[in-house]
Amino acid sequence: MIARIWHGWTKPEDANAYEKLLRGEIFPAIAAQNIEGYRGAELFVRNDGNEVEFVTVLRFDSTDAVKEFAGPEANKPVIFPTAEALIARMTPAQHYRVAI
Repeated sequence: MIARIWHGWTKPEDANAYEKLLRGEIFPAIAAQNIEGYRGAELFVRNDGNEVEFVTVLRFDSTDAVKEFAGPEANKPVIFPTAEALIARMTPAQHYRVAI
């Protein structure tokens, strides 16, 4: 199994809207793509006062499934147009083999 981990940050005033967008639109839209080998998502949120960090973990059976989701540049973030205005900064996605 492969975990695709991505970090993005919002301004505190945009955090609730972004979390609502992830839960209500983005994660359901990813699931609706019916990518063979997609196994779900987790969301972690941390408020440090100056900004709010969002960590998403998407699970896939293989790197082929990751590429079906992300395209040939697998580390490039997949950002939905509705989310762009809410994200202050982000990192490339990283991929890990799930060992346990």
